Amino acid sequence: MLLFIDESGTDHKSVPYEVLAGVSIDERRAWVFIQAIQKARIEDFGVQLNEALKEFKGSQLLKKKTFRLAGQLPLIPNPERQKLAFSLLEKGHIARNQGYSQPVTKAELTAYAQSCLEYSKCVLDLCAEYGVQVFASIVDLAAPKPVDTAIRKDVTYLLERFHASLTPKDHGIIVFDELDVTQSRRLGSHMRAYFEDTRTGRERAKRILPEPFFVHSDITTLVQVADLVAYSLNWGWRLEGKMTKATRVEIELFAAQIAGLQFKGKQQKGTKIWTLRGFCFIQDLRSSRER
Repeated sequence: MLLFIDESGTDHKSVPYEVLAGVSIDERRAWVFIQAIQKARIEDFGVQLNEALKEFKGSQLLKKKTFRLAGQLPLIPNPERQKLAFSLLEKGHIARNQGYSQPVTKAELTAYAQSCLEYSKCVLDLCAEYGVQVFASIVDLAAPKPVDTAIRKDVTYLLERFHASLTPKDHGIIVFDELDVTQSRRLGSHMRAYFEDTRTGRERAKRILPEPFFVHSDITTLVQVADLVAYSLNWGWRLEGKMTKATRVEIELFAAQIAGLQFKGKQQKGTKIWTLRGFCFIQDLRSSRER
């Protein structure tokens, strides 16, 4: 099983929470899933987005302006919407690379915004179709943090749930969006220490490769899916009674769709058995020993 991880809100700028989200898929289905997403991009935008844009994130797909522009006109049917969205992307590409700006039309702006929303929904539909499971650690912005040498609880909680999702025949590989080199090395070091130096980590290392892979999100399709998930949960999903920050109502439907993909399993310790869910809310990132 492959687990692709990305985050939302780590800069703490105008966000309700910090979210670490992962999407897992059977490696035997990953390529056909990627191909289906690439096909959806062509159908909605007329081009693979990495050919037209440097990076395409949930914060671009579902920003407030996208919803406002998408509502300027009734839904434009394809293939007209595709042609208009492609025209806008092409004009932007020319402006960035040749310094020559062309006027854009209301129809182009509307079509592009509508395509962003249609594409986002399609990606989540494809997640359900291809058996994707979703995991997320959602952190209060005021949560106390551990010392720099310790692995954060949002990472270990994600690992706990991913491990619980694996069948006896499965092995897990973790793929992170690459941070800067120093941060990536630090995270990799923390994870290796966790898998080597703790009893729980050593047990989970039998099923999960302890060394994660780091990739560029702008050229890795499934990290982009994790990014869309993280952003949508940050702004659209709340654990009742604990998470009190306001949502953006227009994103709640996307978040509800993602919640339907949430991992649900059983955890056992001795004779005690309890339900383990893929989403958790964390108010203190320190270990119990550090606290």
